[in-house]
Amino acid sequence: MARWNLSIPDETDRAVRTFIARNGGKKGDLSRFVDEAVRRRIFDLTISRIKDRNAARDQQSILDLIDEEVGVLRAGSS
Repeated sequence: MARWNLSIPDETDRAVRTFIARNGGKKGDLSRFVDEAVRRRIFDLTISRIKDRNAARDQQSILDLIDEEVGVLRAGSS
């Protein structure tokens, strides 16, 4: 497991620690909170970039491509 040394504004630190404490915080909850937040942000950025990349494409062609690929995967797993 990696260790990070981060600088966080005092206001953010207080807000997060207060939130965790008010919700029955236990040892390790701050690390779990940060891990979940980072994962969610990566996911959101990934989705945003995919949407931007596909913005010029016709939505029906994207749906057709998805249906085609799902069909190939289903046919291969039977």
